Amino acid sequence: MTSSEPQSISRRLWPLLADLGCVLALAVGGKDAHEAGESYWVLLVIAWPFALAAVLAHLVLTVSARRTASVWPEGLIILAMTYGLGMALRGLTGRGLAPGFLVVAAIFLAVTMLGWRGVAQLVVRRRAARNSRQRLPG
Repeated sequence: MTSSEPQSISRRLWPLLADLGCVLALAVGGKDAHEAGESYWVLLVIAWPFALAAVLAHLVLTVSARRTASVWPEGLIILAMTYGLGMALRGLTGRGLAPGFLVVAAIFLAVTMLGWRGVAQLVVRRRAARNSRQRLPG
């Protein structure tokens, strides 16, 4: 293993974990709104199709050597695969595809999955700008 491999794994793992956090937040919101009396196991039932889809989306981009933390186009690709495949799996398992859920899930996943990427890119750009100003002779 080279010294850059752990850093590469970390660069791939954090975006996946962030996206899985977005999926989990969607499931928590769904449970609280519609299945509040159910056990917390229902979170897995709600989340698994989208979590599996997100993992597959990250795998596809990783195999094609693309960054998974970028908003465009990779973030949009991951969002589309997570939403599309997640809804397909949800429908195939009989969980239901109510029009309201389709809309709310699309908006929620778009805001969260693209949102964290946008914030992360702003932070990286500001750090880079600050570091370049500090290196200038003054």
